Amino acid sequence: MTDVLIIGNGGAGLVAALSAREAGASVTVLGKSYPTRSQTCMAQGGINAALANVSDDSVEKHIEDTLRSAQGIASEKAVKSLCEEGIDALLWLDRLGVPFSRTETGQIAQRHLGGAYSPRACYAQDYTGLKVLHTLYDACNRAGITFLNERFLLNLITRDDEKGKREVLGATVLDIRSGEVEELRAKTVILATGGYSRLYHKHSTNAVGSTGDGIAAAVRAGARLSDMEFVQFHPTGLKNSAVLISESARGAGGYLLNAAGERFTDEKGTRDVVARAILEEINRGGAVTLDIRHLGEAFIEEELPQERKLAKLYEGIDPVHEPMPIRPVAHYTMGGIEVDCDSQTCVKGLYAAGECANHNVHGANRLGGNSLLELVVFGRQAGANAAEAALSGGRDVTAASEQAAKDRNFITGVKYFTNQIDFYQKREFMGNIFYNNAGMVRDDMGLKAVLGAVRQIQKELPFMGPRDKSKAYNTNLVEFIEFGNLVELAEIVLVSAISRVESRGAHFRSDAPQRKDEMFAAHTITWKEDGVLCADFVANKE
Repeated sequence: MTDVLIIGNGGAGLVAALSAREAGASVTVLGKSYPTRSQTCMAQGGINAALANVSDDSVEKHIEDTLRSAQGIASEKAVKSLCEEGIDALLWLDRLGVPFSRTETGQIAQRHLGGAYSPRACYAQDYTGLKVLHTLYDACNRAGITFLNERFLLNLITRDDEKGKREVLGATVLDIRSGEVEELRAKTVILATGGYSRLYHKHSTNAVGSTGDGIAAAVRAGARLSDMEFVQFHPTGLKNSAVLISESARGAGGYLLNAAGERFTDEKGTRDVVARAILEEINRGGAVTLDIRHLGEAFIEEELPQERKLAKLYEGIDPVHEPMPIRPVAHYTMGGIEVDCDSQTCVKGLYAAGECANHNVHGANRLGGNSLLELVVFGRQAGANAAEAALSGGRDVTAASEQAAKDRNFITGVKYFTNQIDFYQKREFMGNIFYNNAGMVRDDMGLKAVLGAVRQIQKELPFMGPRDKSKAYNTNLVEFIEFGNLVELAEIVLVSAISRVESRGAHFRSDAPQRKDEMFAAHTITWKEDGVLCADFVANKE
């Protein structure tokens, strides 16, 4: 047993681990892959902090930009906390050794990202997330934190306490290497498992593992989810591969060009506005490109080397000489597990941080540069609070549970599913209909058509399953369980999107194009009771 069990070994999980370890707790971090393969690596553009190293920026302006981008449903208190603590979070990373790019005077360099008042994003070339992640991982290893890699989360172990409140006792996981189901007990648990953008399959910048496993496990365990309909589409994914071209390319002065070679939108606008403008141009029958040729080869090699490599590798284009063909693709999920101001869920002892959690700071549209900031600020908070709760004692987490037995039976039984239907084909089909009907532009008819298809897939799951019956390293089995989690979350996303009959930020309804504050200035809350999905709108309590 450990004091703090952290599920998810990306940026948020590593930050939480360092924070909990510093507070004196024993810490175990598990992940279905390895830390250096996490989605944090894809945060290329930078991390916001109002250092004002290259401009007259301020914390107040950072707060204003974040709230404006959030479109009226972020918590002002939470946003204020995020932005005020951002400077200390950035300096903490600097002390850990993140190799930030520097100005000529030696200060941390900052660049302009969309929706920002001024240059605010601190960066390390265009490898910011990668370098942050590697620095955090090195720090965790120096701190002696225990890592259990290649462990796939199956379910959380819970019970109702003497007052009838749900509490977490640990988790069941599949050891991918051996094929065995393990039961891990902990005094507190932190979920840091990332988002669910792979709902859109090949229409996403995210790694294949961004399947919302922690969010699905949380709602099954009694946690509440919020704002699941809000999915951010990044304006500039490469056309054929959906590989991300960082917002830093536009922040540096890159142009968006239509088929006639004309600029058609403000490249530094918020992501929801720019993405829809690009989609509109594409739907008119023309391609859209991102042009950075005028920035010059020397600048591109110094500031945007990864973007050049990606364009060459995936599109066969050198952006020094040619514009890059692009299209908007699913990038970040604003919705997630509902948490309070201490990063705790409604399940006692269960905390969440990073993209899987909803701290009410992104609202309907995340401001570029705030994702890395969020995982540091709230990762530190979650780690400290989980450690304090674990070390204070008072909870017996060794009570008997049938969860492990149920999950072992599931792993055995799923291999005997009939395989009449290829779930890989269904996964691609679901991604396509989500992109077309539950993407940047939605309407009631399209959303309900996708919901009908998803519910049909739910019925068909027993006729799918892994064809590989082996035990060790059965990635076919893991991918099927991931697909099941996506199908579970797909229903929640669609019910939330159908319920919100307005347009707000990343949720744009062509049949209800106006924002309706009198009805929907609130969070969409979803939960399950006896396996039945429930939904409601709840206003901010500020």
